[in-house]
Order: sequence, then structure tokens, then C-alpha cells
Amino acid sequence: MPDMSARLGLLELAAGDPALGTAEQFHAAVIAQGSPAVIRDFCADLPAVRAATSDKAALDHLLAYDSGRRPQVFEGHADNRGRYFYSDDLSGFNFTRSEVPLAQAFARMLTCAEDPARPTAYIGSLVAPAYLPGFAEANRLAIVPPQVEPRLWIGNPSTAAAHYDAYENLACVIHGARRFTLYPPDAIGDLYVGPIDMTMAGQPASLAAASGDPARYPRFAAAQARAITVELEPGDALFLPKLWWHQVEATAPVNVMLNYWWDATAIGPDAPILSMLHAMIAIAERPEAERQAFRAFFDHYVFRTQGHPLAHLPEEQRGVLRDIKGAGYGQIRAMIMRALRGG
Repeated sequence: MPDMSARLGLLELAAGDPALGTAEQFHAAVIAQGSPAVIRDFCADLPAVRAATSDKAALDHLLAYDSGRRPQVFEGHADNRGRYFYSDDLSGFNFTRSEVPLAQAFARMLTCAEDPARPTAYIGSLVAPAYLPGFAEANRLAIVPPQVEPRLWIGNPSTAAAHYDAYENLACVIHGARRFTLYPPDAIGDLYVGPIDMTMAGQPASLAAASGDPARYPRFAAAQARAITVELEPGDALFLPKLWWHQVEATAPVNVMLNYWWDATAIGPDAPILSMLHAMIAIAERPEAERQAFRAFFDHYVFRTQGHPLAHLPEEQRGVLRDIKGAGYGQIRAMIMRALRGG
């Protein structure tokens, strides 16, 4: 079973742990704990890891599955040292994007690996079934639900700014090395998060973690004191629960990582983040007293700080709150849709 005495909330598992037998076992033993978990050598027997005996061999193995589709490639000036981020004035970004054949992108990466003075190249979130058909079937992991699509992250040395994912995340190093710096979800106020609608790759990022300037971001010291650093080598895996902040550094000349995203605790199609966005426009700019009143209602009905909100009623009299995972889900969803339509 996972080591529950892990430092600072990081679980540590051995590759042969019984929790890694099936998706159900992993959910019960690890996902339910709500803490990150590092699994050494978990992916060591994947064909992609075994084939990656060199930079070129790692990329050639991927090219054997190439569908011919052109992925989006980030290219950064050598002076950026692989740090893909905003421009200094936050009006844009410090890298360019282009769509090129996979073989051409890989050739750029190998050239940069030989000459670090050349611009770096990076491909992120490459959906394997779309761009590398057959790769997913050849590199399956038993703890991931079979319908979840793997993605690949390929490139020269790079730093992805600290951000969160709205899903569970299992990341496996195929080639090269990765360094993850983790911050718990409730560190958000100390991370000085950037815009939510202009991002590098979808999720808002921490400005403080990228800058490290204590004068400009004084609260960041509190987040740093809680940070967890995890170094991953080929074959190692890291599991991250949703909403954990993570900065990801690829540190070798050429790096390949495989990851899976899925919502392991969903009871329907509605995403919690969308509820938060709607709450922003519905509540965030109201007077302080009103916001505090709604906080009490959220605590009661949503976060259930005192248990089920209708625990004082017999179960058959709880209406739509009797069984939200069952019939209540669709009934509440229908109430919301009618209200949004103005019905």
C-alpha cells in the first residue's frame, strides 16, 4: 500500500504495489487520498521507454506511428533557456507557434540538442490517437481507465510555468528527465496567478513562481515554504490530483513525457471549474455582506461543513437532494438549464 507517512503530503509507491493493479484499486488507494504520488519505475516496461536508448531513438520510435498530421510547435529563442512564458509586459508571449510535420519538428529538437545556441522546440499535449495512431494501444497502463486518451510532451529543455489542471493527471517520463515543483490548491492566493483568459496553453499560470521576485510578490515565500520538488527519470511516474499547482521543467537535451488526464470523481458531465466561473459573474462583484451570506449558503449546500444539508429530514422528504448521484442530478441540471434559458 502507499506510504502514508510521506513527506509534505507526497505519497510514495513501489512499482509492484497492489494499488497499481487496476484502475479501481488505484482509485481507492491513491486518488481517494487527494495527495500527489510518485511511482518509481512504474512505466519502465512500456515499449516507448525501452526503445528510447538515445535522443534520436526516442523520437524515431514516435515517428513510426506518425499519422502525418501537423502538430502545433512552440519555438523559443535560445536566450529564453526553454522558459515558455509571457512577454515582459504581459501583452503577449516570448515564443512563436507554427504547425509543421512531426519529422521536421523532431529534426529541430535534435539540432538544438547538439547546439544549445539554436532556438528550442517544444510540442505539448499531443493527443496520441490523433497524431500517433497505435501508440496508445502499445503503451497502456492498467491504472488508467481505458477510454482515457494519452498525450505526449516532447521537446528540448523547457519550463512550463506553475499551473493547475482541472483533472487528475498521471505523468510518465519516457525519455530525458522532468522536475516537478508542486504547490497545494490552497496556495493559490500566494502564487499571484495571471489572466484566466490569456494563457500559454489553456490554464492560468503563476507569475510569482516564474519570477521569484520577493519585492513584487511578497506572499510567494509562503507558497515556497510548502513546495514539493520531485525529480523523475525515464520510467518514473507522478500522479497529481486535480487543482494541484505544478511547474514542470524538462531538463535533458531531448525529453519525452506521456500523460493522462481524467476526472476520476465526476458523477456527470458538469465541470466544477465552470461552476466557479459562473459564480464569479453571479457573486464576485456583489457587496461584501452579500458575498458572505452566499458563502454561508455554499458552505451549507455545497461544501457541507455540517454534513448533509437536509439531514434533519427523513430521506424520502429530501426532494432533489435525496440522491444527487442518482435521479437528483438530472433534476437539478434541468432546473439550472430552465433558469439559464429564462424559462
